[in-house]
Amino acid sequence: MNNKLVINYTPGPTLIHKLSGFTKVFLFLVMTVAIISTFDIRILVPLLLINVAEIISMKPNYKPLVVVFSITFVTVTLIGNLMLFAVSPEAGLNNVGAEHIIWQGSGSHYISKEFLWYIFVVFMKRTTSFASVMAFALATTPSEFASGLNKCGLPYKICTIVSLAYRTIPDIANDFINIRNSMMMRGAELTGKGVSLWKRLKNTVLLLVPLVFTAFGKVGNIANAMDLRGYGKNKKRTWYAENEPTKADHIVRILTVILLVMVIYYIVRYRFIDPWPAKFWCPWLSRDEIIHIDVLDTIKLFDWFRK
Repeated sequence: MNNKLVINYTPGPTLIHKLSGFTKVFLFLVMTVAIISTFDIRILVPLLLINVAEIISMKPNYKPLVVVFSITFVTVTLIGNLMLFAVSPEAGLNNVGAEHIIWQGSGSHYISKEFLWYIFVVFMKRTTSFASVMAFALATTPSEFASGLNKCGLPYKICTIVSLAYRTIPDIANDFINIRNSMMMRGAELTGKGVSLWKRLKNTVLLLVPLVFTAFGKVGNIANAMDLRGYGKNKKRTWYAENEPTKADHIVRILTVILLVMVIYYIVRYRFIDPWPAKFWCPWLSRDEIIHIDVLDTIKLFDWFRK
């Protein structure tokens, strides 16, 4: 199952895999805050390189990563940018603060250098977020994730729910395959060139009904087993997957704290004390060239109310 899914259910052999659950969760939370806090490409590129280096060091199966990234790239990046160009070609002006047109189309559609820079930065931000999530998922087992969240102060009952949710993914996938094969043996048309799209959707909906009932049945069995073993009786609990911190854990935690301090400094300095005049930093623009735009004035729908 580890070869088919991005999520690992057994600890890996590399240095990143052997870090404690708290170290991995702490690094992931700080990395997430750092990515969310900025659209500055000078910050996003180093974060992306760190996450890519983590992924490469774990020597994963790249096939599911490529598949997930390709689907995300096509559905979110390509389609999203085409819709953005059709609806709001002035997105570069609104976010970068200037406009240098390099192609003028018909009507109000055009392409500017700032628009291309805008979609590039957004793409880098999404890619960095994707790499961060994939690095964390590849390095962390569900039990390590739960123990790490508990070490961060989250109640252990909620952590157990998170762990169980991750662990049911392969079971649901296997149940889905078994139910699909059973329906196909009974004559249900789910694949094939001669099957219409409507019939496939209809049969797929029928497939989901037994899948949901099977999942709820397993939830009941798990709940009964946990009650019989006295789960939730004590206020605290230990975790089988939580190891004692090693020298590598201490080094990673120190580096994570340094990263957290840098993130806080960046937010305070460049968001409140000396913010950049526009939302996106751009290498070929100076502060004096930034045009202050009220985003509400660029929404075409409001023009109808102003008339």
